Amino acid sequence: MIPQTVAGILAKSMGRSFFFWFFISFLIPIVSLIVLLFLEDKGAPGGYELADHVNKDNS
Repeated sequence: MIPQTVAGILAKSMGRSFFFWFFISFLIPIVSLIVLLFLEDKGAPGGYELADHVNKDNS
């Protein structure tokens, strides 16, 4: 149960689904942790572009 919880918490901190990775780690516990370590962080700032109508200067 520990690898599943660790995988879920790690996934959540990276902006991914806690429950998806929790259940995946039941099938492949150690492999899922390794895969999570190599995935890009979805919650990292600057990972998206502002729309054209959004003012970037806030003025």
